[in-house]
Amino acid sequence: MNSRPAAGGGRWVDVPPARLARWLDGFAERHGGSPEVTAGPDGLRLAAPDGTVAVLHPPPGVPGPDDLPADLPTFLAAAEAPRRLGLLLARKGAVAVGVADGDRLVVSKVDSRYVQGRTAAGGWSQQRFARRRDNQAKAAAADGAELAVRLLLPEVGRLDSVVAGGDRRAVDTILADRRLAPVAALRVERLLDVPEPRHAVLVDAISAARAVRVLLRDP
Repeated sequence: MNSRPAAGGGRWVDVPPARLARWLDGFAERHGGSPEVTAGPDGLRLAAPDGTVAVLHPPPGVPGPDDLPADLPTFLAAAEAPRRLGLLLARKGAVAVGVADGDRLVVSKVDSRYVQGRTAAGGWSQQRFARRRDNQAKAAAADGAELAVRLLLPEVGRLDSVVAGGDRRAVDTILADRRLAPVAALRVERLLDVPEPRHAVLVDAISAARAVRVLLRDP
């Protein structure tokens, strides 16, 4: 499970669906007993007896809090249910596109194109390198869009949502392709933090995409 600071205080914890029930048992044990559970605008709010609060955000593809009863068993069942997710990872010149059915990667393709790194040169040389780098990045985005058109567009009617990862600007550029408007409409806000996309990175992204994100705030 990954843990990282949250803006405004507290911390984020990503919990795989299969481990969520055990995590909730541990939360109750660590914080004085069974929490009070209420539905909020972002998910289920758990208020522990010692004042600690945990907000469980539904993972991609799971109905929002307005559609879920305010009880943990229903939330657990929904989070654990296998869903079909589109994955789009992009960073520098590398792009990985896939479709996950539950925790299985059923469709995938990885492509890469050289994109020049930043240079410390100045003046005319810097401008020339910047133009070259921009052209390389555009070509990489075009390749990524073609992959998404081939792999994700035919799946749109079967996908519960689309999860992106890597560099937000690169992902946004790919999804700006007009052909991918139906894919972009399924994209969730979550952006996975991934290294340069490779097949192994795409496989690992499935767990991160399906994880329940928990915002923890101490008293």
